[in-house]
Amino acid sequence: MNIPNQLTALRIMLVPVFVLLLLHEDPSFKLVGVIVFTVASLTDLYDGWHARRFNEETRLGAFLDPLADKLLITAAFLVYVWMGYLDLWMVVLVIVRDVVVTALRSWAEFRNQPVVTSVQAKYKTLLQNVFAYLVMVLIFLQESALFGIRSAELISRFLFSPALDWIMLTVTVVTVATGVSYLMDNWQVITGNDKGKE
Repeated sequence: MNIPNQLTALRIMLVPVFVLLLLHEDPSFKLVGVIVFTVASLTDLYDGWHARRFNEETRLGAFLDPLADKLLITAAFLVYVWMGYLDLWMVVLVIVRDVVVTALRSWAEFRNQPVVTSVQAKYKTLLQNVFAYLVMVLIFLQESALFGIRSAELISRFLFSPALDWIMLTVTVVTVATGVSYLMDNWQVITGNDKGKE
């Protein structure tokens, strides 16, 4: 296990930690949860750079890195559903897309035809991370009333407003679209002999 793969493994292990912290009633625990999520997200940026910079890219890392991203984002979205901020059906679409893509990536690995993550998929991950992070920060600010009761009330209205639903719908559409693109670009990998990309 080189450094990038170790960081990826760390990101996976941090998933249940930040979930438990975010679900805690004490706002200070939620703040720590935001920090843990931030650290986990930053390891994703660093491990990719490190792997390319020091030529430590491996097939294991290429498979585990996007899987870790999916686990982190899925966990955050499910927490938001549990808290009542997001509709379950949109999160289910995101999960189904990720399960299908991960299954096909595993099949490609089994056939010794690893799939390379596309630029579109990376932008999708960035969009998901930014959205998840902003919602997480708003939840903390709402429950801690750090900027006063009035600000907390305004944040609460936004979190339960149609605006958040529309933003999540955009994230969902982009996520599903990259999944469809993955199937189209890698159809030969699924059924034939060519390499493809996520």
